[in-house]
Amino acid sequence: MAEAKTEKAPVLAGSGNALPLFYSNPEALNPIRHGSLGLIARADFGFARAAHSIPVAASEMPGAMRSYPIVFIGPAKAPVIITGLRQNENLFVDHDGRWTEPHYIPAYVRRYPFILADESATTGRLTLCIDRASDRVVDQLAAPFRDDGGKLALFFNGTEPTEATKQALAFCSQFQNDFNATRAMVEKIDAHGLFAARQSKVTLEGGETLNLTDFQIIDEVALNKLGDEAFLDLRRSGALAMIYCHLASSNSWSSLVHQASMRKRA
Repeated sequence: MAEAKTEKAPVLAGSGNALPLFYSNPEALNPIRHGSLGLIARADFGFARAAHSIPVAASEMPGAMRSYPIVFIGPAKAPVIITGLRQNENLFVDHDGRWTEPHYIPAYVRRYPFILADESATTGRLTLCIDRASDRVVDQLAAPFRDDGGKLALFFNGTEPTEATKQALAFCSQFQNDFNATRAMVEKIDAHGLFAARQSKVTLEGGETLNLTDFQIIDEVALNKLGDEAFLDLRRSGALAMIYCHLASSNSWSSLVHQASMRKRA
């Protein structure tokens, strides 16, 4: 695994120029720099506590649609799940960093603190990185003095990546493939003019009303007006399944209201 230049952060795959959600100090994994580091194996999602929307891939939508509304945001119309009704609020992560069961945990969250960097211009490949800002990334020399309640999985055994690192690379590679496939589907849907700006009004327990804006949905009326050839084009691309998952997820706004009510009572 090639080492990123120290004077600048690696270019993270699919992130554009800005750092992606959750990441603040990504470094390309290298046995010289990170040979004594490992990951504390514990389920702590506290880093996602302030994320009111989280990216989701098309392959995850059948599981995600049961718990979260799926909408599209930004110029790229990126699909996300809505996890909160207010800014900096994730209703599915509690104060102890636990994700509320039995709700689906998106791959974007499970991937952290790993991520791929695009070094195709120099090495011709994607390189596995770790967010050094994560409190789960620990030096083995300091691990015995920590009270994390988790086992430390080292990144390297000498100069060779450990099985834990290989599994992280495989997971991130699959995530990147799913991300690219999802982006292609979104572009196909957009080419048929099916996106429409929407807002949602949500009434909470006690009568408080919130207006959620700045997102897009797939216009079901426009979808039903498509000709046979256009409809077949969407089916062939795989985009049709994503469309139906998105439309079905509109029933999950009530899940958010329920979570908000539970949080208020706690």
